[in-house]
Amino acid sequence: MDSTKTFELKVGLFIMIGVTILFFIVFSIGGMNFSKTGYKIRVLFSFANGIGGTAPVRLAGVGVGQVQGIRIVRDEKTAATKAELTVWINDNTKIEDDSVVTINTLGLLGEKYLEIFPGTPGTPTLQNNDMIVGKDPVPMEKFTDNLAKLTDSVTVIVDKIKSGEGTLGKLLMDSAVYDNLEAFTADIKKHPWKLLVKPSGD
Repeated sequence: MDSTKTFELKVGLFIMIGVTILFFIVFSIGGMNFSKTGYKIRVLFSFANGIGGTAPVRLAGVGVGQVQGIRIVRDEKTAATKAELTVWINDNTKIEDDSVVTINTLGLLGEKYLEIFPGTPGTPTLQNNDMIVGKDPVPMEKFTDNLAKLTDSVTVIVDKIKSGEGTLGKLLMDSAVYDNLEAFTADIKKHPWKLLVKPSGD
């Protein structure tokens, strides 16, 4: 009976050690380090652009923290819906209160992260639980829409040129203009001195 209890105790102890090791591995992969101290700031966006709740945070291109959570809030002044990010920052990192905070992407379709551009040296720095308003990123849909409009404009211009509209269109499509230009070029090649002759005034 005692040997059975001893065996069960060993098994339980082994499982507990395994779970503890797994716990630390999971949080290490997630970028959390319990030995580091830091503080939290809140960043307010009108458009969060799909950033994740554990996205990395960079200051001047250097990793300094991690997003810990995202929630929807209501702006008391404008009654507008906003996205509030709770951000954990390393304790030795100072962020000026006029810094520019935006959501960036690693590569064209890579991981989204919080980018902080340093503010004016000497200005007050953000403290624990302070809030800063972020610069909203441009939605990909808007970028695609602008690109489509630009493409349509280029198509219209090309169609006008093909139909001979405008100076460029006449130059490229009107054979008479092309023939005159070709004749003028040939004449200048034969008589280059004409370029030095100043036309007489009327």
